Amino acid sequence: MIGSRLLTEIDDRTSYGYDGSFGQYIPDCVAQVMSTEEVQRIMEIADQHEIPVCARGASTSLSGGPLPVHGGIVLDFSQWDTKLEIYPDDLIMKVSPGVRTGDIHELAEAHNLMYPPDPSSSSICTIGGNLAENAGGPRGVKYGVTKDFVIGLEIVTADGKVLRTGGSTVKNVTGYDLTKLIVGSEGTLAVITEATLRLIPKPSDTRTAMIIFEDLYTAGKSISKILTSGVRPSKMEILDHNAINKVEDYAGLDLPREAAAIILVEVDGDPDVLVKELRIVEKALSEIGVENVQVASDKEEEARLWQVRKLVSPAVVSSGYTKISEDATVPLSRIPDMFRKIDEIKKKYDLNIVVFGHAGDGNLHPTINTNMRDPEEVERVEQAVEEIFNYAIELGGTLSGEHGIGTMKKAFLVREMGEEGVEFQKAIKRALDPKNILNPGKIFPEKGEKRLVLRND
Repeated sequence: MIGSRLLTEIDDRTSYGYDGSFGQYIPDCVAQVMSTEEVQRIMEIADQHEIPVCARGASTSLSGGPLPVHGGIVLDFSQWDTKLEIYPDDLIMKVSPGVRTGDIHELAEAHNLMYPPDPSSSSICTIGGNLAENAGGPRGVKYGVTKDFVIGLEIVTADGKVLRTGGSTVKNVTGYDLTKLIVGSEGTLAVITEATLRLIPKPSDTRTAMIIFEDLYTAGKSISKILTSGVRPSKMEILDHNAINKVEDYAGLDLPREAAAIILVEVDGDPDVLVKELRIVEKALSEIGVENVQVASDKEEEARLWQVRKLVSPAVVSSGYTKISEDATVPLSRIPDMFRKIDEIKKKYDLNIVVFGHAGDGNLHPTINTNMRDPEEVERVEQAVEEIFNYAIELGGTLSGEHGIGTMKKAFLVREMGEEGVEFQKAIKRALDPKNILNPGKIFPEKGEKRLVLRND
């Protein structure tokens, strides 16, 4: 059935033991699956012998989602990119799980359509991983996240049954919404083998502005001001002082080094309307004393501004130290409070923290450069991240906006959801996976877990 695509040598298995987060766990074998029938047969065997199964795409996960923490079988979907079919008249696309998200964008745009979810790793991440983690991206402020554009799935259950959820129509209220239950479940409820995605007409144009701030409080206040002005930006990204200077050191883009923060705002739609919308934004900001708004004069300048945002991660890792990118999300009105708290935490623990993220939906990425060979520093990092998560929850926010829970954040789940909320979710898990073979060790905390998982020693 699989033949040479069944990997059992230690060298091969070791390469499947890590992702974009931390820790390494070696699977017992790896199956590079290429069909629903192969997945179905493997799940039947796994169910019979109670073998853990972890689905894996391009391993860009920042939460430990595809790590085989209990060994078992890794299902590698990265080669299964054979189905990439578009139905432009129906505004849908059907894809196999190994298709890269960037290829979905490219095909949609070739038909003057758009698939809005745009995680920063879209050039290499797979749609299967996006579905598992309910990935987002900069366009989430206007269009939403992955679950908002999935209308149907083909899945294989824990005991090897194949079924379909949803369908090919945008409106579907038949029974429970199993599609949305599976999307974002991090491979713990079923294995996704095909997805039907919803597309929208591609906006005819975009315009971008960079807003420069002298203090973080005003930057945070400006976010709500823009979003209540009557304009709905398609993107709205924020970089703090440290992030700006990291990018400037890395790429020399003539950024305002003295700024406390910058916000990049994109509007999309009819070209004539966009000019008016940016004027509305400028007027709204002037009411709170913000005047430094620089509108890109052409597409080249617009691309340069968005390059600033794309270069944050590579700029952060250019130091040679490990980048720990977190994902706390808070209500829009509490963004200034979150910035203040992170600045306090940075000083308290003497850490190099930069903050950037999706300002329009409150999804911030506090990112820490740390030397993983320094146990004392790692301890301070764990304490700092714990404080960040606790404060996000205190503000009415959440542990994750788009990275998922995985292994990294499960110790904090009870703090956000409460014991009853976690038990309710566990009941769903037990009902659909009674033998706990689908991606075990994820989402739900195990006894004694209290911290962010940076090591598995």
